[in-house]
Amino acid sequence: MSDPLNALVGKSVRKHDPPDSPRSVGYVEPHRVRLADENNPLPLDCGSLFFPVDVEYEVFGELSPKRDNAILILHALSGDAHVAGWYRDPEALGRPWYKDRPGWWDSMVGPGKAFDTTKYFVICSNVLGSCYGTTGPTSINPATGKPYGLTFPVVTVGDWVRLQERLITHLGIEKLLAVAGGSIGGQQAIEWGLAFPDRLKASIVLAASPSLSAQGLAFNAVARHAIRTDPNFQDGLYDNSHAPEKGLGVARMIGHITYLSEISMERKFGRRLRNRKEPGFHFDVDFEVESYLIHQARSFSERFDANSYLYMTKAMDYYDASLNWGDGDLTKAASRARCAWLVVSFTSDWLYTPAQCKEWVNALCANRLPVTYVNIESSYGHDAFLLEVDTISRLISDFLEGVAAK
Repeated sequence: MSDPLNALVGKSVRKHDPPDSPRSVGYVEPHRVRLADENNPLPLDCGSLFFPVDVEYEVFGELSPKRDNAILILHALSGDAHVAGWYRDPEALGRPWYKDRPGWWDSMVGPGKAFDTTKYFVICSNVLGSCYGTTGPTSINPATGKPYGLTFPVVTVGDWVRLQERLITHLGIEKLLAVAGGSIGGQQAIEWGLAFPDRLKASIVLAASPSLSAQGLAFNAVARHAIRTDPNFQDGLYDNSHAPEKGLGVARMIGHITYLSEISMERKFGRRLRNRKEPGFHFDVDFEVESYLIHQARSFSERFDANSYLYMTKAMDYYDASLNWGDGDLTKAASRARCAWLVVSFTSDWLYTPAQCKEWVNALCANRLPVTYVNIESSYGHDAFLLEVDTISRLISDFLEGVAAK
């Protein structure tokens, strides 16, 4: 659910490697492929047989002759396929926010990094329903010649994973070395292990659990309400010149609070006033934390689609591995898995808490599956999976070496 771009702005823990650095994958280009058409539609959990579906993806490193070194990285709510490297002309690609920064997990993907592209062939694709190249509400419905808007079918995490499996097959990969993701990307990693247990050797789950808590559902509900009650929403039929930016901005402010922790907010903002020594006794911005949230709202509304936010948060809400695969029994659901697991939680994460993550670990252990579980001490909250780079890198590097050796 976290926002990888906003989370990393101004963080000293992440240093961008320039495109000519030996630790960078350099300049990259997105690819696009049609994976569902009239003759081969994509079956969705809502009952629809959907087509056409185009998928945007990026690849890094080289596929081994045995095709056994592929890793699929799964992005979070507002992420995209651009996980690492630099765009030569982000303006031409319609991604101006990437002008002065590399992909959203560049600190983890590249030569000598956790997902070492001298060893592994790394793939990242954009999910169905997003607004970054893969078919979604902003795409043109061929039946009407207009954007789908809210006529786009409701999608789920399971739908995303089935589409990713089509991409892997298209790339000629029979079995992945691993899948990896944080937040809702971590839920996709869980789903991969259950939906296609014979198509991967390992799953890396960061800051994610088999379902979202009632509190998480509540935050998402309020965020969607903010969007749908924006006067510009127009039942999802808005255009770019009159988009529901205020509603989307409020939704992002709500979400962003859940990505942080009380400790991190206190350290970052405290009760400091914005450009003054005393309260202004008005309703303009007084506190630094207010200014920060407003900035996040504005920057996010410039690069994301409101309808996509509705669809993707619904997919997050609907995901429940125990219901999907175990009739409500998480241990039964975990019995489908065959791969090795690395599960990482963070002490200050209150969106996907350590207790929730451990429930999944316990379910895996009950089925005698190989599991490595680490609860990392961190003050960053949910965003820790993006910020605790050194610790996570060591864990993932060692885990992948062990998996690859078997």
